[in-house]
Amino acid sequence: MNLISNIWNHPRTSAAGLLIAAVTVAGVLSQQGITLGSAGTGTVVSLITALATAFLGLLAKDPDPGTTSNNTPKLGALMLCAVLVGGTMPLAGCSGTKVAQDIVNWTPALQTAVSVVDSTASLLAPADAPVFQAATVSFDAATNLLVAQCKAYLANPSAALLAQLQSQIVTFQQQVNAALLQSARILNPNSQTHALAAINGVATIVNAIFALIESVSTKASAAQMAARVNIKLSQVQPYLDENQAAQIVADHYSEPVFLARLQIAHAQSFAIRSGF
Repeated sequence: MNLISNIWNHPRTSAAGLLIAAVTVAGVLSQQGITLGSAGTGTVVSLITALATAFLGLLAKDPDPGTTSNNTPKLGALMLCAVLVGGTMPLAGCSGTKVAQDIVNWTPALQTAVSVVDSTASLLAPADAPVFQAATVSFDAATNLLVAQCKAYLANPSAALLAQLQSQIVTFQQQVNAALLQSARILNPNSQTHALAAINGVATIVNAIFALIESVSTKASAAQMAARVNIKLSQVQPYLDENQAAQIVADHYSEPVFLARLQIAHAQSFAIRSGF
């Protein structure tokens, strides 16, 4: 009865869950080459995905002016386009310009997360602070370069600028992954907790931007990106804070945390299968 009551009391969230499930299943079918037949010039699977994504966009609209409800979920349809299917099929509403804007929208949060990293050394034990600083010293320069490239790409979503973004996001992600592994070796439990929490904030946003960039990349370009990866996502997964990541994504897209968890889990799964 609680299940039925929850569905009745939260119809938008329940509908969103069903639509996301449809997109997720359709993505898996597409990756396996299952089409379920043709529909016009496309396939039944692509049609299901497009319709589900379109309805998600409708559910994600802002509340009507004058309403006081805070329960309307903004579902982050652009993020869904990027991470639920990982760029394996064209989805309604996932244009390069919209994705570019979504990438740029993440950059203030990235700058804030890096500033937290910069101030974290003072919270660590004296012996641990130099290790942490050495592991994260590249974050400021990487952030400044990525932010500049993101803004340039938004102004002109060209193939040349996308190639720069692809290169920089892989470089930055590798720097973050290396920092996670190095900080995990800190023996002082309090220092390790502070270090990993700070780096996780950056990792979440870098991975979100990575998923968006990958969503507008060709398979050949994605393969080239994967070839440059030395530290795989599977190696750092034990040090990623799923709760922290879900909260960051949920806050950014003004969506329920459970939807953010689903997005992150699917993005990680797809990234690992793609060689990252």
